[in-house]
Amino acid sequence: MKTRDARSLSPEAQEALRMKAVQAVLEGRKKTEVAELFGVTRQTVGGWVKAYREDGEKALRAKPQGRPKGQGTRLAPWQMAQVAKTLRDKMPDQLKLPFYLWTREAVVALVESRFGVRISVWTAGRYLKRWGFSPQKPMRRAYERSDTAVREWLEGTYPSLRKRARAEGATIYWGR
Repeated sequence: MKTRDARSLSPEAQEALRMKAVQAVLEGRKKTEVAELFGVTRQTVGGWVKAYREDGEKALRAKPQGRPKGQGTRLAPWQMAQVAKTLRDKMPDQLKLPFYLWTREAVVALVESRFGVRISVWTAGRYLKRWGFSPQKPMRRAYERSDTAVREWLEGTYPSLRKRARAEGATIYWGR
């Protein structure tokens, strides 16, 4: 049996095909016979019949295809402008968010707290790119660093700190 790809048919034609196939089975024809008659697989016919028995004709109706119209963005333009302004003017900790810098996760939290809209981190990244923000990577070594001040600290200040820590039984911890 040669099956054809019904996806090339219009949604209305697909719906008519499903309705006719189910009607043929309900009239007493075997699923294999109906499948051969309509050029689809027996499993497909079985699925259509099962859906019809569970939900009736509405299960066989054509559904809208493609991306829904007007769903290009999750935020309205005024909401996007407000978020972008907030990112420029404030830091996350000023807004009582649990972040120190603006990350995609921080933007997701901001949008959800402000507008009650859930967006993914990927969507947040696309918004940030659209608004002109780009990922920043810190330099390995600060350009303000003074080699003489570092040397003085290592040769003068640090040895006295280490001596005092030993005397008091303290531990020196290093952070980055």
